[in-house]
Amino acid sequence: MSDILASAGVNAGVSADLDAGVHVLDRAAWASLTGPHAHFALGSGRARRYPADVSPFAAVPPVQDEAVWADLHALVGPGATVLLAGDLATPPPGWTVVAQLDGVQLVATAALTTAPDFGAVRLGAADVPEMLDLVARTKPGPLEPGTYRLGNYVGVRHDGALVAMAGERMHPPGWTEISAVCTDPGHRGKGLGTRLVRAVAHGIRERGETPFLHAAADNVGAIRLYESLGFARRRTLPFTVLRSPSAPSA
Repeated sequence: MSDILASAGVNAGVSADLDAGVHVLDRAAWASLTGPHAHFALGSGRARRYPADVSPFAAVPPVQDEAVWADLHALVGPGATVLLAGDLATPPPGWTVVAQLDGVQLVATAALTTAPDFGAVRLGAADVPEMLDLVARTKPGPLEPGTYRLGNYVGVRHDGALVAMAGERMHPPGWTEISAVCTDPGHRGKGLGTRLVRAVAHGIRERGETPFLHAAADNVGAIRLYESLGFARRRTLPFTVLRSPSAPSA
C-alpha cells in the first residue's frame, strides 16, 4: 500500500498554510480556502468558510486553540450549524456536536485510467435545478445552487433529462476532489458514473494535479468501485456538524 500511495503523490509537500507534518489532504478545506479557492473564502483570522450557496463547508487549521474557536464563532454567528472536515479538538463549552460521519479519503494512483467523455455535457447555471433534483434523489452528498462554480461539472443526458453527473469540489494545492458522483436509479448499471469519474479525473490530470475523493465509510459498494478504478484508500476522515454557542442573553 505504501508504494501505491507514494505513486499517487501522497507523500508530497505540505501546504505552507499547514503545520509541519500535516498533509495537505488532512485539511483539504482549509488548504483550499487559503489557497486555490481563496477567492471564495469568507472570514479572516483562523477560520474560513465557503458562501452558503456554494458549499456548506467551513475550515480551521490543524490545531484549534481558543482563538480559532473565537474566529469560527465570529464567522458563522450564534446558534449556527457548520460542517467541518478533518480531526477536531474537543470544542469549548457552548459548542454542540450535532452529527458526525466517518468518511474514507481515497487518492488516484497510476492504475486509474482517465479519458475525456465526448458524450458528456458541461453543466452550469442553467442546469442547477436538474442537478439539485438528481442529488436529492440519489444523495451523494451536499450540493448547493452555486457548487458548480467550484470547478468542472459534467453530466449525461437521456432523452434530454440529466441522469448522471460528477464534478470538482475542494481544491487544495496540487489536488482536486471529485464529488457529486451520482446516477439516476433507472440508469444504473450502465457505467455512467465510471465514465464521468474518469472524465473529470482526466481534466484534473491535464492540469498537472492529482484527483482524490471521499465516500462514507459504510458505503462499501462505492469504495469498492473507486478502488477497482484505481483509487487507493488514504485514511478515514471525520465529517462533523457543529452548532455554535447561542448569543449571550441580554
